Amino acid sequence: MNDTYEAPTKPDLTLYASEISVADEVELVLKMIGMEEYNKAGRLSISIFQYMTINTALPLTENSLSVSIVAYHPHLEQFAQTLRTLAFACGALRTVRPGIALHVYLVDNGGLPGAESAFEPLHAGNIEYSVISGYGNVGYGRGHNLAIDATQSRFHLVLNPDIDLAPEALTIALQWLESDERTGLLTPHIADEAGHQQFLCRRLPTVFDLFARGFLPGSIRKLFAKRLDHYELRDAIDDKNVFWDPPIVSGCFMLYHTDVLKQLGGFDPRYFLYFEDYDLSLRTHDIARVAYVPTVRVLHHGGDAARKGFTHIKLFITSAIRFFNRFGWRWL
Repeated sequence: MNDTYEAPTKPDLTLYASEISVADEVELVLKMIGMEEYNKAGRLSISIFQYMTINTALPLTENSLSVSIVAYHPHLEQFAQTLRTLAFACGALRTVRPGIALHVYLVDNGGLPGAESAFEPLHAGNIEYSVISGYGNVGYGRGHNLAIDATQSRFHLVLNPDIDLAPEALTIALQWLESDERTGLLTPHIADEAGHQQFLCRRLPTVFDLFARGFLPGSIRKLFAKRLDHYELRDAIDDKNVFWDPPIVSGCFMLYHTDVLKQLGGFDPRYFLYFEDYDLSLRTHDIARVAYVPTVRVLHHGGDAARKGFTHIKLFITSAIRFFNRFGWRWL
């Protein structure tokens, strides 16, 4: 079976909204964004006006950055903290890049209504934003793809709603991307809440690596510490030196040249949750270089799937099977 993902081709939209029925309008727009299968399950509704408003939110400009955050019943205090640190980093960026166009896409996969108070830092920072809603929970990758498809920025940041950015993070990151045209994707130094480095750049996993890291008790996992350290690139990555072309990087912060991201077609939407960043990382190496730049700093509040209950474990396993089907099964 050929498991290669190709981004959907959009048909031209030549009809005015007044000339078609609401049902036809929904179906046409869903075909445009490759989501008609979701609509068959009765999960989506959208208007052409809504889609076209989203699609033209950010004008094409060389001096521009867009950010997408997909939220599903976010922890409101943590989500607000992410937006506060993002707004602060955008403010710092403006001091060295006057006139930079900034736009944040907040993708509502569920539970975002009622979180409007968290948007206040964006208002206070005079940062344009769009709330993309009405689709239901379409998954992490599909959610980001809505923003990726809409934006016309020079740079695009895929960001988790549980990330705190250092004030200078965006300034340093964009300086790097402009100074080295080889870099299509930048990944930062990621720390946990205690300030310890999270080694989220990875080598290609085996089935055993994923099982040992995610599901073995700590006392048993210690027996495989050297092996897991190798998987997590602890022998190659530190908090000081740039590391080129880690095979896999974390989807919690992926800063792209937007043209590279669009050429890749964004995330493969067949991953509902988990492994979509593994897949996108590996495909990125086909057309651009990837740089781990530790002077770009963020803090990550996230946890692993095994601690989030059975549903997340099931999603993890389902996506792992898809990943190995595509990139080859490696057991031990």
